Amino acid sequence: MVGHRASLAGAMYRACQAKHPNITFHFGHTLTAITSFSPPTCTITPRNDSSAPITLTPALILAADGIKSVARTTMLAALDHTAGIQDTRQAAYRIMLTRAQCAHDAELLSYFDADAVTRWIGESRHIIAYPVSGKQIYNLSTVQPDTHFAAATNATYTTKGSKETMMGVFADFAPVVRRMLDLVPEGEVCEWKLRVHEPLPTWVHGQMALVGDACHPTLPHLAQGAAQAIEDGAVLGVVLSLCPDASPESIEKTLRVYESVRKERAETLVDIAAASGRELHLGEGKAKKERDEAFARLKAGEGKVPDRWADADVQKKIYGFDCMKVAEEEFERLFGEAKVARERMEVG
Repeated sequence: MVGHRASLAGAMYRACQAKHPNITFHFGHTLTAITSFSPPTCTITPRNDSSAPITLTPALILAADGIKSVARTTMLAALDHTAGIQDTRQAAYRIMLTRAQCAHDAELLSYFDADAVTRWIGESRHIIAYPVSGKQIYNLSTVQPDTHFAAATNATYTTKGSKETMMGVFADFAPVVRRMLDLVPEGEVCEWKLRVHEPLPTWVHGQMALVGDACHPTLPHLAQGAAQAIEDGAVLGVVLSLCPDASPESIEKTLRVYESVRKERAETLVDIAAASGRELHLGEGKAKKERDEAFARLKAGEGKVPDRWADADVQKKIYGFDCMKVAEEEFERLFGEAKVARERMEVG
């Protein structure tokens, strides 16, 4: 069974409430400033009212503030470094259909009941879809050329879409796809611009660490965007539990261990996801012909899958890696190396 990310977030919140009642949640607030990385000092501001901003002085900051990360921008400025936004020229529709919406169509319901992920591929476009939430919701994620954000500023990442336009983008796809898309209510079409940024020189500065899209935004061609953020959180949970004390130096070294375990792996998967998208979205030509022939051989039970997301070696790289085990086993060594590196930096 595949759960929806909202269900996961809700379960984590309820667990925190039950097991850690001293945690304070500031919902409806946005990180607007980091004024110091050591000691960490940040400001969060209410989004929807005129309440005063709140200044926090925590022991550490874990900044999971997304691709438009204030923490990343502030850190890079402090380090006199840049990592520009990269325009992928791709956009996505995200669609969730309920079982009730599809109750009239037996073929659509068969997709809810299948223990399978389905991908439809066309020139410069694809759709990946699968059931979630106990097979009560069918989740569809599309990728198509970006035609609606071309004149937009870098601050714009979403736009209200037109159902007619969405139907036109996928007009040559299978009839079952068009029936699914036609169930989306008018006025509820939302399109996301897909952007990434250049690899960062570091994810850690002082007692602050970047998490998730703030440091490794990933195109959706490998189904690893949220998954890699979860790995970040899992590794942080392990290393912080092993941190020997709450001193600023120990916290920073511990965050360096997190970076050592996660950075290279996450950036490798970011690159594989981008390469997968290029291969899936081929237009006419020799490369497309070879890819389609490979799919045909695979359907006949021969050859290697040309879709990296379904490739056995790639899946082993993704799912055969126990990030928590590695973090636990390597903590002492990496913590020691972080200490040596810090001492050399201070002496040099």
